[in-house]
Amino acid sequence: MVNLSSVDLNLLVTLEALLAEAHVGRAARRIGRSQPAVSHSLLRLRELLGDALLVRVGTRMELTPRALRLRQSLPEALERVRTLLAPESFVPKTSTRRFQVVIHDHLADLVVPAIVRRMSVEAPRARLEVLPWESPFAMTAERLRSLDLFTSCEAVDLQGFERQALFGDRDVLVVRRDHPRLKRLGTLRAFAEARHIAVTRDPLDTWLATKGVERQIGLTVPSYLQALHAAAASDLVAFVPRRLAEALAAPLALVTAKPPLDQGPYEEFLFYPRRREDDEAARWLREIVVAVGKDVTTRSRRSPR
Repeated sequence: MVNLSSVDLNLLVTLEALLAEAHVGRAARRIGRSQPAVSHSLLRLRELLGDALLVRVGTRMELTPRALRLRQSLPEALERVRTLLAPESFVPKTSTRRFQVVIHDHLADLVVPAIVRRMSVEAPRARLEVLPWESPFAMTAERLRSLDLFTSCEAVDLQGFERQALFGDRDVLVVRRDHPRLKRLGTLRAFAEARHIAVTRDPLDTWLATKGVERQIGLTVPSYLQALHAAAASDLVAFVPRRLAEALAAPLALVTAKPPLDQGPYEEFLFYPRRREDDEAARWLREIVVAVGKDVTTRSRRSPR
């Protein structure tokens, strides 16, 4: 058994970086240390744990079996240590906390500006990092543990996470204001004849196929936001979440139309890790996001349809 009195906590921070990166140089950049210092720490870790941890295979380094097991358990253990050593209270005005979230682009455009405004007033020194979108349900456990929250419209349970409804939405057709097919787009024939914008990873076309309908795709883009901008500058038809379409309709000179086939309403959810339920800072951020979500619903009710 390892003698805890001989363990430097900084070694464990270095170990976490080495396990995540499997590369001494990248690990050094990750934690802001020099490469020689991290190399020296790796030697100490090898001696402490009695394992090589990183071995060279051809031209690259790979984790040993024990290192792979440690990569699964160490981040959560370090998070518990950080929580144990952290001050009991969270003071927004003076906090320099860094929050990491994953929010899909169509939600980010609706809620992030309002979240930032609230944070600027309540916690001016805190930092919000909106990470590039990827499905949280496809993320590794290690990546998920690093998040304070994420959003998704998938009403499924995720082990170790709580789910809270933000607001409802549904998809609509969107075209430029003077689109030649505007008045007929609600018919299945006009819908099938129009040329459309597809959004990467959107399951719409899979659903349409079950109804025997196939869209004519003229453009594929990675986000709903780009789809709206493309629709504003062309005769292509976008199929996007209604709340985002309504928010950008006026500035982009767009109009919405009810589709001939409707998938129905769906909920957007906030997910957060159970282990951060008692984290005052994480709870403060969640409360802001939920409040902003309610504001989105209120604004939508007031806006003309």
